[in-house]
Amino acid sequence: MKRIVFLMSDTGGGHRAAADAIRAALDQRHPGEYTYALVDVYRRYTPFPFNRMPEIYPRWVQYAAATWGWSYAFANARVRDRLVMGAIKRLWGQGMQRLVADHPADVVVGVHSVLVRPALWAFNRMQPYRPPFVTVITDLVSTHAFWYDRDVDRCLAPTQAAYRRGQAFGLRPDQLRITGLPVHPAFVEGLLGKAEARRKLGWDARRPAVLLVGGGDGMGPVYATARALNQRRLDMQLVIIAGRNGTLRQQLEAVRWNQPTTILPFVNNMPELMAAADVLVTKAGPATICEACIAGLPVVLSGYVPGQEDGNVTYVVENGAGVYAPTARGVAQTVAAWLAEGPDGLARRSEAARALARPQAAWDIAEEIHAQTLKAAIRTRLPGAYDHAAPRLRPTPEDGWVI
Repeated sequence: MKRIVFLMSDTGGGHRAAADAIRAALDQRHPGEYTYALVDVYRRYTPFPFNRMPEIYPRWVQYAAATWGWSYAFANARVRDRLVMGAIKRLWGQGMQRLVADHPADVVVGVHSVLVRPALWAFNRMQPYRPPFVTVITDLVSTHAFWYDRDVDRCLAPTQAAYRRGQAFGLRPDQLRITGLPVHPAFVEGLLGKAEARRKLGWDARRPAVLLVGGGDGMGPVYATARALNQRRLDMQLVIIAGRNGTLRQQLEAVRWNQPTTILPFVNNMPELMAAADVLVTKAGPATICEACIAGLPVVLSGYVPGQEDGNVTYVVENGAGVYAPTARGVAQTVAAWLAEGPDGLARRSEAARALARPQAAWDIAEEIHAQTLKAAIRTRLPGAYDHAAPRLRPTPEDGWVI
């Protein structure tokens, strides 16, 4: 079997989720043809303090978002991005070489912006032939310069804006394709009709439903937003996902609610919940936005991470799929206004959200990767590289899905 290596890191959940979605789509379309490795490159192959980024990143964006946005913008320019990447290659050089040695592959797939260039540099440096390299961009609109390396064999963009940015950084049209952001096949296939989803969940079939999400860890102003909605005394049902945040869940359970309210921990049935809801309140994370659009669920964006999520707000608002309301009071006012429009207004907003959906993205990306596995390894610019037919790279028996 051929082997596909995914390069990611748990700096936010979207990178792992994208790799999971692509792997599931590959297994559906090409069962038994591939083995996989999912490699957290930051954690396994970078020196301190970079190897702590999975722990640093969520705290950074929660407690010092402005400084994160500044650092993102600083390196997001033609000259500075090369300087920063040059420093990263020097600091990470030994780790990247270990990465290449540890993970022979038939195709390498990068789903994290910072990892694309150092990894591809190492593959080009260490051997006369390398496997094809595919970049799957997991930011939606405000894509960083780091995503774009002119040596990649395929760069798959989620939106037209991300595609155009790739062109601006010198990628050719034959390297680029707009596929959408990969959403797990289980989500797409698990969507039900609204009435059926509500019957299954035990929700009121007549009241409009508002779904308030704070991510897997229940972060952000979920409690304040829920209280602001509660004070409006709207004719609705409210469903709040507290995630793994036990403190938040206790706070919410202590509230005296003015409408039917359900408080949930971390869940695995988001397709059912989104199918049953009429309004989603969440931050501007790309995966959540894409899932909501597939479900035809308009969104009230309560916040965003400066830098990579700036453009997500504009994308949603300009296409009529939602609004931006950065305060708890603003969220409550928006939800009240939407519900006052009645079923026809919610239906119009639902159709606008669905118009942005690319439910086939994971399968389209899977087919792109499959096509790369049929190609021979790529000749590198390694000095003294020998000139003969490119060898086929083979997986080793002990390799697997490394998590």
